[in-house]
Amino acid sequence: MNTVQTIETVERPRSVEQIVQGVATSDGAGVKLTRVLGQPLQQRLDPFLMLDAFGSDDPQDYIAGFPDHPHRGFETVTYMLAGRMRHRDSAGHEGLLQSGGVQWMVAGQGVIHSEIPEQQDGTMEGFQLWLNLPARSKMTPPWYRDIPRERIPEYATPSGATVRVIAGASNGVAGAMQREGTEPLYLDIALPAGSSFDSRIPATHNAFVFVYRGAAQVGGRRIGTGRMGILSNAGDADGVQLSADGAARLILIAGKPIGEPIVQYGPFVMNTKEQIFQAINDFREGRFAEAIDAPE
Repeated sequence: MNTVQTIETVERPRSVEQIVQGVATSDGAGVKLTRVLGQPLQQRLDPFLMLDAFGSDDPQDYIAGFPDHPHRGFETVTYMLAGRMRHRDSAGHEGLLQSGGVQWMVAGQGVIHSEIPEQQDGTMEGFQLWLNLPARSKMTPPWYRDIPRERIPEYATPSGATVRVIAGASNGVAGAMQREGTEPLYLDIALPAGSSFDSRIPATHNAFVFVYRGAAQVGGRRIGTGRMGILSNAGDADGVQLSADGAARLILIAGKPIGEPIVQYGPFVMNTKEQIFQAINDFREGRFAEAIDAPE
């Protein structure tokens, strides 16, 4: 871990527009999870389509995992806080996602994959984020990359905050992934009691935080465990300010809106109903197989 020398100062922080509580649900073969961001918020939080939080030490809540299922038209970002998950896909790719690591997959024109736990007991905890693709990229060949814990940049601030930079850049530290077009920022932030953290965010970007341990003050408003705070889009705001009276952990996510129609049918996200019908037909006829290697 490095101590950052370039500290960003936020002078006009964003406020919290809305606090959202996720909805308990299940997916895959019965994996219990909380859907924090779903279809009702997709336009507001463009380019983000979904955020699921999962976490349990009961194997019955996760052991069946996510058997073979298709995707088209977006990217999935799975961040594992604890546990082991095996990925296999229709293009012959395979990888093991472990504690502290990230799997970044571009479904593009279509891929079938599975995510199955490789553990019989213990805690499995993490997040899956869906990031939309612009129309011009929705039919790109699919690819995926496993990013182990040690390849995710991490730094400490003078006030004691610890920050993992999964995507984008923070306080001069470039993240493990950079994506053009949507320019996502994805930070995992640990705030010790009495600490604070500032992060610059372009005024054009939509942004939110999700607190998964303790409670944090965001733009002067308290957000407790299991709550998402949607940050306001004031045109003169230059970032977000976070602080915590007690120890807290949260993720901060931001991205540049695409501004295109969003049409979703289950695991397919396109721009028109006709494209959805085509996706269903292509899947049924076995055209979700070809892929390319992940870019460096």
